[in-house]
Amino acid sequence: MLFERVGDRGPYFGEFGGRFVPEALIAALDELDEEYSRAAADPAFAAELDRLQREYTGRPSILTEVPRFAEHAGGARVLLKREDLNHTGSHKINNVLGQALLTVRMGKKRVIAETGAGQHGVATATAAALMGLECTVYMGEVDTRRQALNVARMRLLGAEVVPVSTGTATLKDALNEAFRDWVAHVDDTHYVLGTVAGPHPFPAMVRDFHRTIGVEARAQVLERVGRLPDLVAACVGGGSNAIGIFHAFLDDPQVQLLGLEAAGDGVETGRHAASITGGVSGVLHGARSMILQDEDGQTLDSHSISAGLDYPGVGPEHAHLASIGRARYEPVTDDEAMEAFRLLCRTEGIIPAIESAHALAGALRAGRELGPEGVVLVNLSGRGDKDVDTAARYFGLVSDADLVASEAERVSGPVEQTEANGW
Repeated sequence: MLFERVGDRGPYFGEFGGRFVPEALIAALDELDEEYSRAAADPAFAAELDRLQREYTGRPSILTEVPRFAEHAGGARVLLKREDLNHTGSHKINNVLGQALLTVRMGKKRVIAETGAGQHGVATATAAALMGLECTVYMGEVDTRRQALNVARMRLLGAEVVPVSTGTATLKDALNEAFRDWVAHVDDTHYVLGTVAGPHPFPAMVRDFHRTIGVEARAQVLERVGRLPDLVAACVGGGSNAIGIFHAFLDDPQVQLLGLEAAGDGVETGRHAASITGGVSGVLHGARSMILQDEDGQTLDSHSISAGLDYPGVGPEHAHLASIGRARYEPVTDDEAMEAFRLLCRTEGIIPAIESAHALAGALRAGRELGPEGVVLVNLSGRGDKDVDTAARYFGLVSDADLVASEAERVSGPVEQTEANGW
């Protein structure tokens, strides 16, 4: 069985979580909660999800030890949980397949989603194609430019991609538009929320679909090392990959849990997305959590080089774990993440997602503290092919003239040709 219903922990995690939504969504959330409860107790649902995860996603994902990278981490052993090798290139497919099966069980014909880096959007478009569902994906206009390759993937898979130009035109604004669509089409549409945020039951349900990451990794580390890791590290935006790997270790107090938030230009500059480090308790997108807010309670704009972490809130369970001290959350700047990104490329031949590079930067710090006897497990949540353009610009690997020509071709050439061919 790939997931386990954790019955009475929702809708609140300590003081965080809950439901703060328009009345029009209450019935849909109740329907989802009830259908998920029935599915969680249905062996046929678990068997079908297990089959898809093995035969379609490619689970279990492997564990890779990276000794040359670890030489820069104080000699500690560093092990990567390779969610980047899943079908569609990230952990996102774990949750999406579960929610797509629920959509079919509820008799709905259309799914919508929000996406930042595009990985959740690609996974949703993929599952929709597999199961014959209509699919619309909302994406900030800024993110459609910095993740153009994933926009093309979603369109090839048959999804409608709607650029959102309001606000900062990033992930927060994409969520706003997805919620508006859901309110208007709640009778025939399911909102495949992509992270452990939002109103109950999304935080617990999305976590359950991702728990397989930690369950597999815990067994794999025990087999490889003969004991549990000293520390588990994962990047945290909304926090789905982190909660997925953390959960299997919650009852192991000797295992430190480390979430790495996007510090952007530095938390002290105000240009960051570190919601636990620099936020306060508040309500965003249907749940109480730690939010970047001003003194009047207005949500602040976030910033990160990583589109997937560029969000001013965090899942409520992470806020709870931080409040009780079971997990700690540290900021990683854009520059620190990009240095870890380059280091893994050069030492191990693995190009990570920039989101995951934040976790790698945290692993380097933690490894130096633990020393040669330490064992660090890192969730490599996604692959970096979508981020090659961003990395090339950051490291100056292409000329300004090449970038202008590439952008012009991207905007006019391939898109027009694709539309003319009826994709």
